Parts: sequence; C-alpha cells; structure tokens
Amino acid sequence: MATSMDQALGMGLVAFAGAIFSYYTIWVIFMPFVDDDHFLQQFFLPRFYAIALPVVAGLIFLTFIGVFVTAVTLAKKKKSK
Repeated sequence: MATSMDQALGMGLVAFAGAIFSYYTIWVIFMPFVDDDHFLQQFFLPRFYAIALPVVAGLIFLTFIGVFVTAVTLAKKKKSK
C-alpha cells in the first residue's frame, strides 16, 4: 500500500511531467505562429532546441539501455562459466 509520501511524490512527478508536456506542446505547435517580437517568445528557447533536445535525450537513453543490456549479458555469461 502506498504511503502518503509516495502518493505526494507520484502526484508531483505527474504534475511535473504534465508541465513539461504542456510547455513543449505550446513551444512546438503554437509558438511558430506567434510573431518573433511578441513578448511570449522570451519564455521559449530557439526552435532549433525543440528538435535537438529530444534527440540528445533519446540518444542518451538508448546509450544507457545498451550499456545495461551489455552489462547484464556479460554478467550472465560470466556467472554461467
């Protein structure tokens, strides 16, 4: 059973993920239609980063997955000998 601390942490993580999703959605879908000199543009990074950041994060994630699978495979081979 989850404690109140676990529930609070879970709610916080869901709220954080929702905020990130909302920010990214506004940044990628709506901000290209807003003029470059509009005051809202100061709250968003240049559009280049809308593609670059997820690509870099995905590469890092795939690297960690690859290292983990390799480490588990090598440990299993070493254990079976």
